[in-house]
Amino acid sequence: MRNSLAWIMAALLGGFLMSSVRAADAPDSEQVSKLLSEAKTLAFQVREDAATMETYTRMNVSWQSHAAAINQFKEHVNALGRQATKLQDAKAGASPWQKTAIDRITPYLGELANYADAVIEHLNGDKKHTITEYNDYLEANADYSADLAAMIANFVDYGKSKARMERLAAKLEIPAAK
Repeated sequence: MRNSLAWIMAALLGGFLMSSVRAADAPDSEQVSKLLSEAKTLAFQVREDAATMETYTRMNVSWQSHAAAINQFKEHVNALGRQATKLQDAKAGASPWQKTAIDRITPYLGELANYADAVIEHLNGDKKHTITEYNDYLEANADYSADLAAMIANFVDYGKSKARMERLAAKLEIPAAK
């Protein structure tokens, strides 16, 4: 009798815990997955812009070329910022891993914006930054944008792999984990 009661209590507790886990395990949002894929493309553009600007530190390139490159970089960072806003707006319907991706994009964009502003200030004639600091900002932009692009790409790859595994599980009629 005592073992039966313990088993019943364990089953009820397990059922309660499983229902909590299933409720927290929201399905992936197709909208968020699409927005993340678009953010990945934008992040790769930002990465390429920043890498180009960083190579200018080792070449004899005019300030006009620097200015054109930073303007393109700024446009792409702003586009990525608008994409991040769309992701924030869609966050309520996102799955847990998608929410994590959204939360991790914002700090990177903030840092990129700060370094881009410093570069723009330098190009606009505010010489409070030395050429060494200017080069450091360009290098930081290249590093941050590369990290951001890689992180978003990893989240997009994770989502695609997860979806593929779910399709295979359904095809093979494998019961869902409880």
